Amino acid sequence: MLDPTVCRCARLARDARFDGCFVTAVTTTGIYCRPICPATPPLERNVRYFDSALAAAEAGFRPCLRCRPDSAPDSPAWRGSRTTLERALRLIDEGALETGSLARLCERLGIGERYLRRLFQAGIGVSPKAYALHRQCLFAKQLLHDTDLAIAEVAYASGFGSLRRFNASFKDRVGLAPREIRRGRGNPRGDLCLWLAYRPPYAWEALRAFHAARTIHGLEWLGERHYGRTFRWGEARGHFTAEHHPQRHAFRVRLFTDAPTHLAPVVRRIRRLLDLDADTATIEAHLARALPGLPLIEGLRLPGTWSPFEAGVRAILGQQISVAAARRLVESLVTGLGEPANEGRYHFPSPAAIAADDLAGLGMPESRRATLRRFADWYAHGEAGDDPGTWTVLKGIGPWTARYAALRGTGHPDIWLAGDAGVRRALPLLAGTDPAVAAPWRSYLTLQLWSRDPQSRTMEPRP
Repeated sequence: MLDPTVCRCARLARDARFDGCFVTAVTTTGIYCRPICPATPPLERNVRYFDSALAAAEAGFRPCLRCRPDSAPDSPAWRGSRTTLERALRLIDEGALETGSLARLCERLGIGERYLRRLFQAGIGVSPKAYALHRQCLFAKQLLHDTDLAIAEVAYASGFGSLRRFNASFKDRVGLAPREIRRGRGNPRGDLCLWLAYRPPYAWEALRAFHAARTIHGLEWLGERHYGRTFRWGEARGHFTAEHHPQRHAFRVRLFTDAPTHLAPVVRRIRRLLDLDADTATIEAHLARALPGLPLIEGLRLPGTWSPFEAGVRAILGQQISVAAARRLVESLVTGLGEPANEGRYHFPSPAAIAADDLAGLGMPESRRATLRRFADWYAHGEAGDDPGTWTVLKGIGPWTARYAALRGTGHPDIWLAGDAGVRRALPLLAGTDPAVAAPWRSYLTLQLWSRDPQSRTMEPRP
């Protein structure tokens, strides 16, 4: 439940730490805003508070053109407390209803359509299709503001099958026609640029230090203020560079893809990779209460990888060896089997490419090469689920590997890597307290302990 007193103080102070946690709707104008909106604050008697932009839109309000709620970090209210609802939200965010039907989504979830609709109504108050349509329209609004894509290209990039349907849906959900937001510009030349916001603080230096020890040459690049990499999404290929702008509480992302119709799920994955939607103030307040003696780095984020498959490959290659040795193995795999991109870069190898190779060039035991081929073949045949917790049925994949892949490949917030060497060395900081008290944020506790040992060896415990 929203506390109106807290919301009032946050909006009057324009406190960026609450950005994305709620929106302010003004009854006299019919507009809803972010807490950081630069407009003159309305009188409290004319204000209503909603826990998400979706809730405000369903109540008949339209988004502000000054503070642009489409570019705010996601609200925690979007995330469901039930596992099935959370997974359904993630699949829809990745385009499940843009490229497939509701029946196909339910088949992937293992539930019926009626039950899924009940979950959505109870969890966020709308149907799955209404949720997906709202996300599409807000993403289209962001593209209209930030890019030079023609309106027709915006329609297809945000997942609409026709310009006519896009115009009608956008007018209905946003309250304005697309041309009223951004009158025709020319077609884009080169990369697209988007601003992706987060709630401060953001411990960029800590995240940068983590990636500095693990950046794969040819796949990723890292600078004082930026991180970038190549990516694949289905048949799409591309690359992005995300530059940190702390004064704006945002990353400026320069993005290229050869299939702009897949732009929405690509941007959502970049948000997950940079952990831009974490409410670190809430997380760290919980950790401070549960573990009062533990010194905390403010704004620490989960260091993501592009996909669960890539995270799984990295975890298998990192079993029983140091971070530096694992990095060399991944680089050998990428340069040997990765699809060449431009400027001497590579895309991460596909499951089929790894499964078909004997991996003889990798300096590791044959049993581990067999595990990697088995895992890749499982993925290549579409048998792997999107939950790394199910991977332990494969020989050679233990709990550490599955949990590491869940932490970095899906952004799971509650992973405890008990067998990790770096975590074990940092355990005295917990003063004998059971790490279970940190749930449901044990992934962030793991990162807090890792940050005390940047050269830690991440290893699978021996049987």
